[in-house]
Amino acid sequence: MNSKINQNIVTANDLKTLLADKPETVLIDLLSPEHFANRHIPGAQNACVFQVSFLDDLRVAAPDKQAPIVVYGASKRCQDAAMALEKLDRTGYKNVSFLEGGLEAWREAGYDLEGEAPDQQDDPQTTVILPDGRYTVDAGASQVEWAGRNPNTRHIGTVNIAKGVIDIKDKTVTGTVEIDMNTIHNINLEGDELQPVLEAHLHSDDFFFTKMFPKAVFTVKEAKRIEPCWLTVPNYHVKGELKLRGVSADLEFDATVALGEDGSLVMEAHFDIDRTRWNVIYGSTRFFEHLGMHKVFDLLSFQIRIVAVR
Repeated sequence: MNSKINQNIVTANDLKTLLADKPETVLIDLLSPEHFANRHIPGAQNACVFQVSFLDDLRVAAPDKQAPIVVYGASKRCQDAAMALEKLDRTGYKNVSFLEGGLEAWREAGYDLEGEAPDQQDDPQTTVILPDGRYTVDAGASQVEWAGRNPNTRHIGTVNIAKGVIDIKDKTVTGTVEIDMNTIHNINLEGDELQPVLEAHLHSDDFFFTKMFPKAVFTVKEAKRIEPCWLTVPNYHVKGELKLRGVSADLEFDATVALGEDGSLVMEAHFDIDRTRWNVIYGSTRFFEHLGMHKVFDLLSFQIRIVAVR
């Protein structure tokens, strides 16, 4: 903690005594309202440090910036209390302490909690837990965004996912995803007379030859966890095969895999491919000379979001 008041440490035993001896102490639970409703230290008020209204909520709970305040978060590892101390320090609160080890330390000390489920063990929601089963890709909720470049500009757009299935067994992911190449759409030239020209060129045999190859298929041969499999960083390494324009080639990338609040499987990935590996060679100086204005960089960028439901 870098706050000027980071030395104001209170142990669980100290806090228990403080609340008994100085009942005017304002005790602030920094976790979400939902978590607070389930379990919190008796007498605590809630001001979630993750909400943009945190300081406004805190001013309601503790309008006097000179009053004694103790804040607590989830655990020793969690940085929620450090974040709160820095905010309070900058805002001018003068008498702030924090519970060392947070709610976890209070529980481990054997002190009671109150709420709707005070004895329930918490899932800290920091690592990925994927239930085994088959998931069907929700084409409407999924999307593929692309970006292509040349020396003069950059073009961005979308192409639709048609269908797919994802299988999870023993933490390993496999599956197939089919892409409808006839849906290639440009975004950055929206409303410009050059937009249909560019789209027609992308559909032509110079690029993806969609009349002959209307679909692309990515087969996930194996996706394995990147330990410790944090929930908010790339946590699976994907090995697969992309069939595009009639050519199949291996493709590997890292993806962030998580479960949505509704239990759906969400996979996000951002990566580049060398299009010439799939015989999309138009504009590449590795294959042509004297291209002039027709140069096109070989790398294509993709941002993919796949949503699948059991």
